[in-house]
Amino acid sequence: MMASTAQINHRMLTWARERSGIALPEFAAKCGVTEERLMDWEEGKRPITFNQAQGYANKAHVPFGYLFLHQPPLDELPIPDLRTLGDRGVDRPSAELLDLIKLTIQRQQWYRDYLLGELADPCDVVGRGRDKGNALDIVSDMRQQLSVGLHPTRGDSNEYYRKLVEKIESLGVLVMRESFLGHYTRMFRVDEFRGFAIADEYAPVIFVNHADAPGPRLFTLIHELCHIWLGITGLSDGSEDAQRDSEKLCNAVAAEFLVPEVEFRPLWKVLDDWKTNLPNLEAHFRVSKWVIARRALTLGYISAAQYQNFISKQIALWKQQEKSDQKISHYRVKNAQISSNFSKAVISQAFNGHLLLREAGELLNVKPANIKKFANEVGI
Repeated sequence: MMASTAQINHRMLTWARERSGIALPEFAAKCGVTEERLMDWEEGKRPITFNQAQGYANKAHVPFGYLFLHQPPLDELPIPDLRTLGDRGVDRPSAELLDLIKLTIQRQQWYRDYLLGELADPCDVVGRGRDKGNALDIVSDMRQQLSVGLHPTRGDSNEYYRKLVEKIESLGVLVMRESFLGHYTRMFRVDEFRGFAIADEYAPVIFVNHADAPGPRLFTLIHELCHIWLGITGLSDGSEDAQRDSEKLCNAVAAEFLVPEVEFRPLWKVLDDWKTNLPNLEAHFRVSKWVIARRALTLGYISAAQYQNFISKQIALWKQQEKSDQKISHYRVKNAQISSNFSKAVISQAFNGHLLLREAGELLNVKPANIKKFANEVGI
């Protein structure tokens, strides 16, 4: 018995593959066919079965139904784009970025409905910085709300990052952190974005791109927190050459929050090699050398060329050292990635019978059968 042919729009095949960012030879290998057959499918020269078309859609990460459309749907960012574009023009957002933002909005809207059902009050830090005149005022207010001093007195940058995430979540802001979407083959691009914020009055969300090196993640976290404080939703790249006033302000707030100018200036020494300053300053402020170098740049102690040369070497070093030798539970990592508050809410609703396990699994990106194990691992 011959397999039935899928009466799809063959032009949608090319669109779906190109949207995925996967080159034709690699995509053919993923589909288990030759390049010639894949090209014949895309050009409409050879029929494609339902199973083959479904596999194609799955590999391209698009709904199967899209292949029957007459023309591609509009792939536009669902939140404002605040990135510094300069002379690069507006790049088409990657499939991973689009799908991530849509998934995050789905999670955020679910959590908002959950809070409204619980008769929760609005999150009072959203927009509270709109009327503040400068970065210093916003930083002072942030410190007061988070109950933190000028900088930690113990621990390192990674510990500081974890503790700030916990404190930010205690204010009612969901903090989500991932480096890929669902599977490591769908990695996020750091050159595309470093983070984004959704400044909803009930369920604000911060997302930090963990495909980035650990050093700049802390800066991104505070940059996006400033977006929440200003009540501004948007996608950021954390560029040092920010053009929009809101991005300049968020950069200034992150820099001042992590490395206060009044402390930094007396500690900086004019040396033959400026990098000799970094170890002592890193130990003092409990932030990475990356953040210290960026502060030195913004205060005029080093040039843009010196900064970029240092950062490029830091990236190369991080990539060499990046290893998965820590045996951390998959579920503990996932709980951290998608916000502890969010995970607890979804699991409690599922266990109380107010949410189907299938729906809970979709929100958590966990198989329904594994939700109980997930809950046990993260202590819920």
